[in-house]
Amino acid sequence: MPLSEDEERIIREIERELSASDPDLVREVSSTTVFRHAGRNLKWAALSFVVGVVFMVATLSVTPLLSFVGFLAMLGSAFFFERNLRKMGRVGWQEWSTSMRSAGMKDYFGNTGQRVRDRFKKDE
Repeated sequence: MPLSEDEERIIREIERELSASDPDLVREVSSTTVFRHAGRNLKWAALSFVVGVVFMVATLSVTPLLSFVGFLAMLGSAFFFERNLRKMGRVGWQEWSTSMRSAGMKDYFGNTGQRVRDRFKKDE
């Protein structure tokens, strides 16, 4: 059911007052997506998986028990990753990965890939 003109006017008025009183909140709410929380959890799960691998490899020569703790950390982060990936669903994963490809990774690494390719390029 569409809103009446009076209700639309009231909503626009509330929006103007909110943006005038707290512009940071308006910016934060407008830039937040449904998938942001699950995406952040995916990053943490991937990082903890890598830390678990490094811990497992580093402690393998010390004692197998500590190495098993690293394996359990890897297993837990893999389950956590899978759970959050299911929460996001296919559409959320596509949106999140597209935004990471277009802005996040490009800004983070810059033109590092091109510099590496140029460095190892054969002189012809």
